[in-house]
Amino acid sequence: MSPSMSSVSDSGAWLDRPAWSLAADTRSGAIDPVDLVQAHIARIEAVNPAINALVSDRFTAARREAMRLRSVPPPLRGPLFGLPISAKEFLGVAGMPQTGGIAARAHHTAATDGTVVARMRAAGAIVLGVSNVPEGGLWMETYNTIWGRTRNPWDRARTSGGSSGGEGALVAAGAVALGLGSDIGGSIRIPAAFCGVAGHKPTGGLVPNTGHFPPASPDAGRFLCTGPIARTVADLRLALSVIAGPDGADPACTRSFSPTQPLPDLRGVRVLPMPSNGSMWVRPVMRQAIQEATDVLQARGATVVHAELPRLKKAFGIWSAMLSEASDERYDVILGDGRPISPGRELLAMLAGRSQHSLAGLLLTLGDKLAGSLPGMARSLVEDGLALQAELEDALGPRGVLLHPPYSRPAPRHGDAWRTATDAACTAIFNVLESPVTVVRTTFESRGLPVGVQVVGCRGADALTLDVAEVLEADLGGFVRAEPA
Repeated sequence: MSPSMSSVSDSGAWLDRPAWSLAADTRSGAIDPVDLVQAHIARIEAVNPAINALVSDRFTAARREAMRLRSVPPPLRGPLFGLPISAKEFLGVAGMPQTGGIAARAHHTAATDGTVVARMRAAGAIVLGVSNVPEGGLWMETYNTIWGRTRNPWDRARTSGGSSGGEGALVAAGAVALGLGSDIGGSIRIPAAFCGVAGHKPTGGLVPNTGHFPPASPDAGRFLCTGPIARTVADLRLALSVIAGPDGADPACTRSFSPTQPLPDLRGVRVLPMPSNGSMWVRPVMRQAIQEATDVLQARGATVVHAELPRLKKAFGIWSAMLSEASDERYDVILGDGRPISPGRELLAMLAGRSQHSLAGLLLTLGDKLAGSLPGMARSLVEDGLALQAELEDALGPRGVLLHPPYSRPAPRHGDAWRTATDAACTAIFNVLESPVTVVRTTFESRGLPVGVQVVGCRGADALTLDVAEVLEADLGGFVRAEPA
């Protein structure tokens, strides 16, 4: 293959273009994959010192892979041909760190690619590196004692979210064309919302988690969802078409995904706005985003409906109870890499400056132990969760979506998320309900922080939530690249 028509002068525009558009041009030869990869490497080198999102790179290998792609004949070029991507450090990338942000695993590297990474690479994507995570996951701020803290590219004094906070920051800054994250309580959707990009938590059991650390038991594997973070909703759809479907290794993954053409209009679609779950104070700007999204969808032909879902008030307790019942992994064992830690002893050691753990990890370990000590209450909450799942799907039907805030407020300052820690119930409840959820930015608030909404559907309705989110994106948002100051 001769050198493409692309040039270095095009590279700035590439950082703003949707991944599907870039892939179309690399497949046609209009963009040289070497140039595209180098443009994104240069962007990472420019912004990563400010945001600390990519924690380990494979730039040399990525350049070699891009060179090899030049010789691939057009009929063999995959749907992600030449796309520069990154993956959350929880997802196995052969030869790259896979510590989970846990000090006891500081020298651990992945022996093989996890299934989703392998599928992305088989489709032509080029992995530039792995991104930062909180210690062991399960927290909305991305910090650990190995890699440090990731900062929001819109305001470095604020969190990028978690636990896929590195991915959200990289995509928002235009440093990668696509990102791979995972979500067991909002870990794709909160970073997407805080960083102003698109994210999709698939239906439970749609995407295999093979190669993910921490691992999930077969039952909890329905709640842990690997999925994409991207510049646009169309990019989410493209990525999902590549990574979805059983791999024969993950017993929880039994579903398949068939991408459809975007809806020409929203006639026949039901929209249920839910600006709060009734148990938390949701900031006016988040409520206004739900109203604006509802108005847009109604103007496009959707029917607005209303329903009472009183069990949503118990969202955080339901999530905690259902996750605890399904999981055979204890958080104290995860943080000790197979050997349980004493959170009380480690908290005392932290006061003396001698603990290798983060405060979030230790407090979450204490919470996990407490949840396990209340089996009677947990069983009642599990029953509430199953009832809520049925009530939600009955209210929506096969052509309905729920609009819900992804959090009670825009991105908090570092450390301030503790004041509203249980507000992660906004996202977490939909993991245990196994609902597909797409997050899309709708506006910016007065301080310049992104504001987004969640589009929630019935199990299996991933194509519908993506379609509805794409309408919102077209009328209210679209990708705007962050410039870390």
